[in-house]
Amino acid sequence: MNIDILTRLAHAEAAAHRRYGRTGETAQFGPLVAVHAGPNLPVDTAWHDGTRPPTAGELNAFEAFSVQHDQPATLHLLSAFASPVLPLLKERGYELDYLLHAYIHDLTNLPEQPPTQIRSEGAEAWAVLAARAFGPGTEEIMAVVANAPGTQLFVADMDAAPAATAALSITEGVAAFHGTATLPEFQGRGLQTALLADRLNVAAQAGADLASVFVTPGTGSERNVERAGFRLVGARLTLTRRPHLQPDALASTASPDDAPPCRAARQSADDADR
Repeated sequence: MNIDILTRLAHAEAAAHRRYGRTGETAQFGPLVAVHAGPNLPVDTAWHDGTRPPTAGELNAFEAFSVQHDQPATLHLLSAFASPVLPLLKERGYELDYLLHAYIHDLTNLPEQPPTQIRSEGAEAWAVLAARAFGPGTEEIMAVVANAPGTQLFVADMDAAPAATAALSITEGVAAFHGTATLPEFQGRGLQTALLADRLNVAAQAGADLASVFVTPGTGSERNVERAGFRLVGARLTLTRRPHLQPDALASTASPDDAPPCRAARQSADDADR
């Protein structure tokens, strides 16, 4: 495991997370970058930046921020940095919501540009199409993702119709792939593979030297990113504080299929298995 790459990935994700506070508030509590983008939005979370464990005081402040904005105390943590952090969270009643596999690509040996027609799209039209692909209840989060500063938006066309979406944002030289979804009638026709190839080339041309994506384990998306040359480097843990839990709440790790119904909406800001 290359801890330098993972530290860089965590720091870039935490820095990029600030963009979602454009419509609300962003705050930093030691290694935690917390966002409130609006009521009941999946990005109303904190990212751990990979530098060190948070102190009790910093966790107190983050939890107070969450209470102030009437949102759960939810945070993202890369598995490489979990060992010293999980005991602190366990004592405070955090439990695992879900886990995504973390993949990186060094932007060498790039795939050929796909023959599929892929084009840039405006925020409003992209958000509408992405919400149709992700499903009911994702309209607001897709609008937030589409309007986040620095986000590049892509649409793949098939049979002369918009068929799939994807997004890309570059922070500290790391190109984060997210927002990938395909309308049901176009699934299984290689559009996600085409969007991966296109974004890898776009990221390299823009000067990034690393690409990252988070995917649900064991899905078609995971197989697609592996075929595109991405390498598994760990996992992203998403944990939420449930103060009523006993301290051993983290002892049993829930599988992704056991995650709460809101998981799909929370993951919709990431690359998805659609």
